[in-house]
Amino acid sequence: MGLLSFRQDLAMDLGTANTIIISGDKIVVDEPSVVALDRRTDKMLAVGSKAKMMYEKTHDNIRTIRPLRDGVIADFSACEQMMRGLIKMVHTGRHLFSPSLRMVIGVPSGSTEVELRAVRDSAEHADGRDVYLLFEPMAAAIGIGIDVEAPEGNMIVDIGGGTTEIAVISLGGIVKNSSIKTAGDDLTADIQEYMSRQHNVRVSERMAERIKISVGSALTDLGSESPEDYIVHGPNRITALPMEVPVCYQEIAHCLDKTVARIESAVLSALEKTPPELYADIVKNGIFLTGGGAMLRGLDKRLTDKIGIKTIVAEDPLHCVAKGAGIALKNVGRFNFLMR
Repeated sequence: MGLLSFRQDLAMDLGTANTIIISGDKIVVDEPSVVALDRRTDKMLAVGSKAKMMYEKTHDNIRTIRPLRDGVIADFSACEQMMRGLIKMVHTGRHLFSPSLRMVIGVPSGSTEVELRAVRDSAEHADGRDVYLLFEPMAAAIGIGIDVEAPEGNMIVDIGGGTTEIAVISLGGIVKNSSIKTAGDDLTADIQEYMSRQHNVRVSERMAERIKISVGSALTDLGSESPEDYIVHGPNRITALPMEVPVCYQEIAHCLDKTVARIESAVLSALEKTPPELYADIVKNGIFLTGGGAMLRGLDKRLTDKIGIKTIVAEDPLHCVAKGAGIALKNVGRFNFLMR
């Protein structure tokens, strides 16, 4: 990229939990969607992983914000500052001037016009000059390597931090879609509530997330793939005395059961509304899981057993949407499902 290059192409998965940016076919930013601001001046102090390290640890003069909730922008100003900070990571030191950006951004398929406008405005305020929006299930399908323009049905279940996107794709369009506000953040909240109720120990959102990653499961029997118990440290909810609690994957599977069941029901509901010919294609091709939630142990097997259709966790599920947005960016003139 030259010193005086004035345009740069960026593909972005603007997620509730993480934001991923691709430039030149490479993942150049993969950071938590968190920004730290000075309360007095509203100046950005940190963004991404540095801000995440401050999360739930700040004093009165610093506030850490997750600008997106349930897949949509909850704090417009903070989101704009976060996007600026993350984009700055991409081209710091390589340009004499900030380049004009052409961007493709993944958005939830259930977004309203107001929510789409908020994403577009944030991108434009962060130096985006040519901004395209792409529904996340479509981006995920492209990222997996599916020919989305073929006359064939494929089902994508993209489980992010704030939303679960379920879509049937054929002929370059979404035939049926469902976007539910049940996803990774709900699993984390379930663990927080369970640890408080069952073990009388208070755990932070970050600790609950570590428990989810270490021993989270959708099944109570993982066989040889069973993870070791995770030791949780925290204060007693009543006495505030320190506690050390070992947690096994079976009890976490029980505490996550209701949330996982809601995702199951949403997938079944989407299948019920799918035209028979496309349904037959899905039975043949399987259901593809993407997003961070796809990495929950045993989820693919649980869905396969419940629905009777092979469920496949995509390769590199965390980056499917960003990779698909990157491919779409190269085919702006060809893909008519990109929104401006």
